Amino acid sequence: MKGSTIALAALLALGGATAASAGIGGEAYGARADGHWGGELGAGYSFGTAGFSLTPGVGVLVANDYTRAYGRIEAAYQIPAVAKIGAGVRISGDHTRPYGTVALPLLPKLALKGNAGPKYYALGLTLGY
Repeated sequence: MKGSTIALAALLALGGATAASAGIGGEAYGARADGHWGGELGAGYSFGTAGFSLTPGVGVLVANDYTRAYGRIEAAYQIPAVAKIGAGVRISGDHTRPYGTVALPLLPKLALKGNAGPKYYALGLTLGY
């Protein structure tokens, strides 16, 4: 409950902001989270200006006999034509995990992305943002 309150407050704070670039995106990863290997599917909405972005999102981790929803928020900086680098916080059940993130562009709206932090690793693709 505490994590969802923080995420809601962040979304409300961003709601009134005018952004130079914003957009809906989706992501699919192979991940190790909550002590399980599985697939993560998620979506988010990115707000940004001058190369900086803030992206709240939600998703689900699916493993063999395990399914768990998560929320996250990421702050990142886009180095033009090179990579997007940043940090995020992933909230799932009783676990709040900070992580670093790097996304390498493959096509204009498609990127190879990796996340890594304590007891959380993910590698996959993002579309949009």
